[in-house]
Amino acid sequence: MTATRLPLYQVDAFTDRLFSGNPAAVVPLESWLPDATMQAIAAENNLAETAFFVPAGEARWELRWFTPAIEVPLCGHATLATAFVLTECLGETAATLTFVTQESGELSVTRGDDGWYVMRFPRRHEAGTVEAADIDRLADALGARPQAVVSFAVPGDTSYLAVFETEAEIVGLAPDIRAIAALPPRNVIATAPGDAVDFVSRMFAPKAGIDEDPVTGSAHCSLVPYWAGRLGKTQFTVRQVSSRGGDLRCRLDGETVVVAGQGVLYLKGEISLPS
Repeated sequence: MTATRLPLYQVDAFTDRLFSGNPAAVVPLESWLPDATMQAIAAENNLAETAFFVPAGEARWELRWFTPAIEVPLCGHATLATAFVLTECLGETAATLTFVTQESGELSVTRGDDGWYVMRFPRRHEAGTVEAADIDRLADALGARPQAVVSFAVPGDTSYLAVFETEAEIVGLAPDIRAIAALPPRNVIATAPGDAVDFVSRMFAPKAGIDEDPVTGSAHCSLVPYWAGRLGKTQFTVRQVSSRGGDLRCRLDGETVVVAGQGVLYLKGEISLPS
């Protein structure tokens, strides 16, 4: 039996050292595989996201992202990982890369001279009041009561932003993941002012098959507008304080959230698919 062989890369994103940040798999394609095959590859990789891309013109690619359970409308760290693979592994020399996506429009990524990848994502907006009963359920699920809970609109759903007073509270959260999965929103982001950065966060997305995402670029599409309003500034240095941890530079630019990070190659391999 012959096999179809596909290249596979794994990149630690939002970090400058291995074994930290958020690992993403990247699979370059010449044309799209069946959705079920891409979902099966993502489940086999068992990382927060696997990115697949196909050429779409000069310095342009169509891009899709899959968790082990579902396809998602936007993924920051796997976009960074894709840009890293194109420039560092596949020889792409364009200063700016454009990714055409199904639900988040065109996303541009520019590699700076300092090795940081600067990504432009759509800003997310508040989606209304969270009911008191849902705040109580969220507090129980997180094991701690936030100062405030803000709902943000995400494509086809909502995301809860749970705001705490201190970084130590965010680090110390030990949530009941199954209880979080039973809450109304797609995911829950916990955040607070940082000790050495502008703000910190953690993100829980069990409905997407990710109990805790180590570093989440797309979460900052909500976090940055919130903290811009609260702190009265538009540029931030931030850290996601998961067990792996990761660092980002962010900026609010009107309806765009600029998210920048670094990446490190972990592995290059090959997938063997039965023909």
